Amino acid sequence: MVGILNYNTEGELSMATNVLIVEDQSMPRQLFEMLIESSSSYHVLYSIESAAFAPVYCDKYPIELVIMDVIMKDGSNGLEAAQKIKTAHPDIKIIIVTSMPEVSFIARAKEIGVNSFWYKEANTDTILEIMDRTMNGENVFPEKSPTVRLGNINSDELTNKEIEVLRYMTKGLSNQEIAERLFVEITTIKTHIKHMLQKTGFSNRTELAIQARIAGIVIGE
Repeated sequence: MVGILNYNTEGELSMATNVLIVEDQSMPRQLFEMLIESSSSYHVLYSIESAAFAPVYCDKYPIELVIMDVIMKDGSNGLEAAQKIKTAHPDIKIIIVTSMPEVSFIARAKEIGVNSFWYKEANTDTILEIMDRTMNGENVFPEKSPTVRLGNINSDELTNKEIEVLRYMTKGLSNQEIAERLFVEITTIKTHIKHMLQKTGFSNRTELAIQARIAGIVIGE
């Protein structure tokens, strides 16, 4: 286990790894706090509700490990915060935790330099196990995002191109605007949407985009 001599919030000398929890929902945050404090290897130095403040805490305090959700109710983003932290403090370990199956999260986390990734409801390993492996120098990532239902199909039945189009749809872009973004003809976009409607059974593109957003398959930013 990696650890350094540091001081907790009471000023007491501690050998445990200092953890910052960043989670906007009170119940998961409290569960993380209880689980982490149950281990003598870790100490919750701070537990906050917004990713916007996570880089500041890492600047000011001896944080060694960050456990952070992605989408916060105040509009802040855990991946954006992780990028800032890694730029300023590359030695701080970061584990992204989320319940959203957004297909781009894993790839973006790897690109940023996040150390590990954990799905709240779809992981066989506990968060403490992921923390131990991460602090021992391992990068732990799931092979793919969880599969969820979208109308009549599972999300993994959509092609990469269809998901790309769907992402722009959730942002409110028209077919013409999507075509311009993807450098293709508008007929190509219409074909992708037609195929998605046939697969899912939804009656129109608006319903498809709304349900995809609700399911968390794509998050329009």
